[in-house]
Amino acid sequence: MPRIAATVLVLSLLFTSLTNSKAASPVRVIATTTVVADLVEQVGGELVVVESLMADGVDPHSYRATPRDIDRLVRADLIVANGLHLEGKLAELLQRIGRKRPFVAVGNAVPKDELLSIGNDLFDPHIWFDAKLWSYCPSTVADALSQLDSKSAATYRQRANKYSKDLLELDKNVRKKFKEIPQQRRVLITAHDAFRYFGRAYGLEVIGVQGTSTESEAGLADMNQLVELVVQRHIPAVFVETSVSDRNVTALIEGAAARGHVVRLGGRLYSDALGPAGGGGDTLERALLSNVDTIIGALRVTSASQSIVE
Repeated sequence: MPRIAATVLVLSLLFTSLTNSKAASPVRVIATTTVVADLVEQVGGELVVVESLMADGVDPHSYRATPRDIDRLVRADLIVANGLHLEGKLAELLQRIGRKRPFVAVGNAVPKDELLSIGNDLFDPHIWFDAKLWSYCPSTVADALSQLDSKSAATYRQRANKYSKDLLELDKNVRKKFKEIPQQRRVLITAHDAFRYFGRAYGLEVIGVQGTSTESEAGLADMNQLVELVVQRHIPAVFVETSVSDRNVTALIEGAAARGHVVRLGGRLYSDALGPAGGGGDTLERALLSNVDTIIGALRVTSASQSIVE
């Protein structure tokens, strides 16, 4: 209770000190995740200064805001979130601050009939794994930036249009790459169920050890069923993620080994966060292509000691 009261007090003091004046250039933007920050940078370029609330490798489903985070949020010219409940524990705070500061959730740009339901009128938030779906989002960011910096509106819209076209080209490239994998080998088993859009778009059967949110734990019965699937279908590789614990995937590999089937660790995939600046996954395009290469490299191999499938 004291922590909640302190948070409310901080918010009240900061809101009192802020005005609703137009943003000066460059526009100061706080994005909730590294994926969203990359989107804003692609649209805003040198006209924006973007900070990601969560660092690379951080799981947004369970992230809790610090007092410093609250200060950064309420002092930003614009707050950009993924939305669709990706931010989990931050959702209430973002909603509250969004009443006082310019706020946009880019997931709202995706047509509802293209979203994947996870029940209870909720949708899978991992829309960036389908480059075509993510191409809906740049225009939303351009509109939000244009409201704060109207003199640069044409530039924002031009950059947004270009990035949307780049994403559609990326989508075609990924589809082409996956043609290398025989259909029966396109089974992607990961730490949590973040890749449903990816699987739907690019023709993979996707199975997560945990649910869509990492807040849901895999039960013993679920794990036993997954071990049985891996053994019966001779799955050659499973994958860990940069922002999720390896614990469940390690247990899966050990469970399969106990049943006499060797399943390899296929590699580490970028999921809810991008990689560090200057690395191979520091933009969405690089992260997606890195994931594709990792998946193809693992699934084309029949076993740890055998060569590539012809």
